[in-house]
Amino acid sequence: MRIEISGHQMEITNALREYAQQKMGKLASHFDQHLDTRMILSVDNLEHKAEATLNVPGKTLFADSLAADMYAAIDLLADKLDRAVLKHKEVLIAHRHDAAGTKRNLEAGLREAAE
Repeated sequence: MRIEISGHQMEITNALREYAQQKMGKLASHFDQHLDTRMILSVDNLEHKAEATLNVPGKTLFADSLAADMYAAIDLLADKLDRAVLKHKEVLIAHRHDAAGTKRNLEAGLREAAE
């Protein structure tokens, strides 16, 4: 998994970068393919904002979060992306099963018509 972390009008410390990479790295366990993530961290007044774009096979997922602390914002962001990835994966599996079921039903119908 490739994770690109940048700061908008703020400096990204090594501790913050490692924490974000650790949290986003857990998303890679859901897919066998290579994932690309672009994360932007920013501070606006007293609100810390974390946003990320995750490119998964077949779709691009986006999430953002606001919190009083940057670490909390990263936690919220990781949770949102995790739910989005799981939902996307469920949709992919459901489409595979629907396509397989439709094909089986079609083949069974053709066999019955031939008899």
